[in-house]
Amino acid sequence: MIKAIVFDMDGLLFDSERIVKRSWDIAGEELNMGNLGEHIYQTIGLNVNGRRAYFAKALGSDFPFDDFASKTRLAFGEIANREGVPLKEGALELLQYGKEHGLKMAVASSSRRAYGENLLKSGGISDFFSVMVFGDMVKRAKPDPEIYQRACSLLKVEVSQAIALEDSPNGILSAYRAGLAPIMVPDLVEPSEEVRRLTKAVLPTLGEVKAYLAAEAARSTTR
Repeated sequence: MIKAIVFDMDGLLFDSERIVKRSWDIAGEELNMGNLGEHIYQTIGLNVNGRRAYFAKALGSDFPFDDFASKTRLAFGEIANREGVPLKEGALELLQYGKEHGLKMAVASSSRRAYGENLLKSGGISDFFSVMVFGDMVKRAKPDPEIYQRACSLLKVEVSQAIALEDSPNGILSAYRAGLAPIMVPDLVEPSEEVRRLTKAVLPTLGEVKAYLAAEAARSTTR
């Protein structure tokens, strides 16, 4: 029986990955390195240390990652302040469904805590979550299972009683390895057949997740 939902954040609850991509292009231009936004497709789901390692491997050990990260944060903030960071389709409806049906809810995001808490608060949804675990609060990043194991421990639910909602292959691997039931709602990256085999479902929107959970709940009452 499902007792908890653990949510990824960027690209899942918020349509933020496209803004990240734009901010990477801006930072790349400022560093005279051209558009760097295309690298997001290889780094979705990684925390800051994972991204640092990726850029060192992809662009060389002398890649100025700290300067790049500082410039991307500034560019992201300017875009977010100017345009906002919209919730993904069906996000609020799913959160309300979870609250109404007594499901425990947590965030397990690879993003930094300060950024994540601010985004959830500014998006008006932070109060839905009793637990928030961010990338700088764990030792090992997705696809390692640590972040999902910790979220379930703090929620005080067994991993087998929780579903994980993710938009990235790294996130699906993390949740699967932790023992949760992963559901993928793709954003910038579509799942491979290998990733699909690890999921309970691949659904187009969070609204479809709500319908899926309602159908599962109805089936469980008739068993």
